[in-house]
Amino acid sequence: MAHYRNSPTTIVALSAEPLDVPLLEPFAIATGRITAARNALVRVRLSNGVEGIGEAAPFPPSGGETQETALAAVAGMLSVLEGHDVTQWRTLARRLTASFEHQATARAGVEAAMLDALTRSWGIPLYRYFGDATSTVVTDITIPIEAPEHMRELARHYAEQGASTLKIKVGANVDDDLDRVLAVVEGAPDCDIMLDGNQGYTPSEALDLLRSLAQEDVAPILFEQPTHRHDLDGLKFVTERAGIPVAADEAVHTAADALRIAKMGAANVINIKLMKSGFAEALDIAAVCRAAHIDLMVGAMMESRLGIMASLSLVAGLGGFRYIDLDTPMLLASDPFEGGYTLEGFSYRLDSTATGMGVALAEIDGDDDDEDGDDDGADDEGDDDDEGDEGDDEA
Repeated sequence: MAHYRNSPTTIVALSAEPLDVPLLEPFAIATGRITAARNALVRVRLSNGVEGIGEAAPFPPSGGETQETALAAVAGMLSVLEGHDVTQWRTLARRLTASFEHQATARAGVEAAMLDALTRSWGIPLYRYFGDATSTVVTDITIPIEAPEHMRELARHYAEQGASTLKIKVGANVDDDLDRVLAVVEGAPDCDIMLDGNQGYTPSEALDLLRSLAQEDVAPILFEQPTHRHDLDGLKFVTERAGIPVAADEAVHTAADALRIAKMGAANVINIKLMKSGFAEALDIAAVCRAAHIDLMVGAMMESRLGIMASLSLVAGLGGFRYIDLDTPMLLASDPFEGGYTLEGFSYRLDSTATGMGVALAEIDGDDDDEDGDDDGADDEGDDDDEGDEGDDEA
């Protein structure tokens, strides 16, 4: 691939630094429990002086990455990118995958920073670059695995705030999960509910939960990744018998994975997460799903405003996503960023006047950018706290 050192959009620098943000309260799923997001802030600088930023959000139980490995991986990526034009971002993304296949979140953060820098240079919003299908995206809100009483109160609280869809973390124990789901339904009887097993069930256990819920006249609108990610036959078994849509999440990291799911008929829905695939691969996964008539879902790890704005840009640009699960900024105790979107209830309204993602680091370089945004429902903006357990959520 040719170098373009005289181009104004040539990559001249790449760096990463820790990004630690505490949660409002501990967040438990089938594969772990966390109290803070321990992510990485990625910066790409171009020869024209424009800087783009992105977020890497590792979750050790899922992908094996940690904040430390993500930071090290980004440092190693400079030699692959330096001197190349960021307009070649898809080719560069393939090169990163070839050399850093198992550092998916680091690659995702770098791809986001490259695209942010590119579209800032061109003076357009990133979501417009991807197609400008919409500028408004409505998300669900996730309820973690907790005592049924607490889950009931969370459901009631979110319903009062205007939530229409609640995503319930399950996958621990069928009997206990049944009590948890029924508590959520009691707390928010008018909300649609989705279940997320995070690989916690055997196929028969997943169906047992659905049968028990049916006896209580409870019908979820989606069951996400009930079985282990490598048990595609088990996932297919559930999909053929569930009577509701079943989504593949951890089972799909690449377009090849999506094609395998489609050929087997193993799921009706595929959850695209940038932290699993990055932008380039996410576009290919979406194309496979559309060709195979598989519904699109978008999700996230425990990401801040910056990481969620990357996913919002993809969703708002492409359009056609049926299930939206981009709620994690609402679960954080502080917001170190500003701009990109405003949040009205559970509806994101993207800033059509911004360039790139329109997000700036509030305390450090927020004055360098002219895009502002309202706080997204977290408490105070600007605290880059050091508190944290490992990883972040498979939200």
